[in-house]
Amino acid sequence: MSESIRIWLAVSYAEPFRTGGWAHVRSAGGAVTGQAAGDRRITRQRLTLMALLAALKDAPPPVTLATADPLLAAVPDQLAATGDAPPTEDLDLWAQVTTAFKAGQIRIVRQAAAPGGPLAFTAAWAEQARDRAKNGPFAFPIPKPNLAKAGV
Repeated sequence: MSESIRIWLAVSYAEPFRTGGWAHVRSAGGAVTGQAAGDRRITRQRLTLMALLAALKDAPPPVTLATADPLLAAVPDQLAATGDAPPTEDLDLWAQVTTAFKAGQIRIVRQAAAPGGPLAFTAAWAEQARDRAKNGPFAFPIPKPNLAKAGV
């Protein structure tokens, strides 16, 4: 069995302005990578699903994704309950999320962000991304010198 990919993902959303940002850090085989992105005029659910898909992109299973975000942590339960109340919005993203979860072993774990840890690091980057998103959508890799401080 291959080694599990570890991903830490944070989402920051400003409801009054409908702007949001997210950031993730991925640890795979000793290599650490990360990305931050944001968008404006977006719903919280759409931003969260986009963040999840970006974090899982090209990640071979098994994947363990840690987050402090309750909406992200609830995704597996929402996928399991789709027969009771299927989603009515963002169907394009829900289809991709469903495919990703069916294709591989993905486990989402809800954790508190400990100071100096990867979740605190991604939360800080997500807040910066949310603020930058006021100028329009963007995505960029987190620089390697910054990733050295991620606490992975």
